[in-house]
Amino acid sequence: MIKLKLDNVNKQLGGARILRDVSLEIAAGEFVVFVGPSGCGKSTLLRLIAGLDSICGGDLLIDGRRVNDLEPRERGVGMVFQSYALYPHMSVYDNISFGLKLAKTEKTTLRERVLKTAQILQLDKLLQRKPKELSGGQRQRVAMGRAMAREPDILLFDEPLSNLDASLRVQMRNEIARLHARLGSTMIYVTHDQVEAMTLADKIVVLNGGRIEQVGSPQALYERPVSRFVAGFLGSPRMNFLPAFLHTPGATSLVKSLVLGMTALPFDSSGLAPNTPLTLGIRPEHVALKAAQSSTGVAVTVVEYLGSETYVHLDTGQEEPLICRCEVNAGWQVGDRVELQLAFDNLHLFDADGTALKRHPQTPPDNVTLRSVRANAL
Repeated sequence: MIKLKLDNVNKQLGGARILRDVSLEIAAGEFVVFVGPSGCGKSTLLRLIAGLDSICGGDLLIDGRRVNDLEPRERGVGMVFQSYALYPHMSVYDNISFGLKLAKTEKTTLRERVLKTAQILQLDKLLQRKPKELSGGQRQRVAMGRAMAREPDILLFDEPLSNLDASLRVQMRNEIARLHARLGSTMIYVTHDQVEAMTLADKIVVLNGGRIEQVGSPQALYERPVSRFVAGFLGSPRMNFLPAFLHTPGATSLVKSLVLGMTALPFDSSGLAPNTPLTLGIRPEHVALKAAQSSTGVAVTVVEYLGSETYVHLDTGQEEPLICRCEVNAGWQVGDRVELQLAFDNLHLFDADGTALKRHPQTPPDNVTLRSVRANAL
């Protein structure tokens, strides 16, 4: 069942178009996360759904009903903002019940909803406290409770964890995931934190310049990005990008690059011309290292020890280093020279516009060993 549908939604402020022909369907009970860089339109899109901003073009439907002109309170939507926005002179109970009182909810029903919400959020023992007596995580839960107590059809979250420290963000992220599992309600969550997106979402919507770049599960977006933008946005460290040229187009592309030399890759480049610039992409976990047999190997420039893993930065002669994720006890040191092994099955190829080329089923060998990157220069 489709809970919410956006049909060619546009938003313009002055002469600037903030959102451009955004179309999206969200199923009942889904947890959907909007991600993208600052200024991409993700918070604006959330505000349009909430009714806090007006839609300039297109339609917004909730349960099949067009709601463009309905007031926020008429849409069955609750919103949790980035700032807690709690009333400091009110108790937790009064803060949670505030929206219900404005809606003139009957007293018995009001109390039942507040107590039920407080129990779900583990605030039932804190109802008489004031916000100043609460931790940051507890305050955020009160803000969530205020939205939940109205029993909205859709819960909206606008970067709710950005004001919390790192350890508290992890705790609250887990609590939001458990909350969704208990309630089974439709949730839409805006964040710039890709870890929140990957761990919380049933479906991720990547926005770029006011347009939807890609929609899909976290796994689909990570493993099969449709563009260089999505490939570079999801993943930490981000995907390695290496310049290349198309030597011979076709169903199988003959590609020339600094790292691979001249290599046939299973990507369809039939519509491109020879010598078209391309970009090879590979994630750090799909690059393996072994000691070089000569001084022509690649130089290790930085070693980042993270406790559970190590990131090794390599100088391949490009502006940005190539990064490899290694086991923590790999033993690489700055100045070492290494050979690279790339997992062919995990290579990506992007055209000059950043669009991913379609990969066909042909599967090359699992790995290719590059004995001398510099000797393979273009």
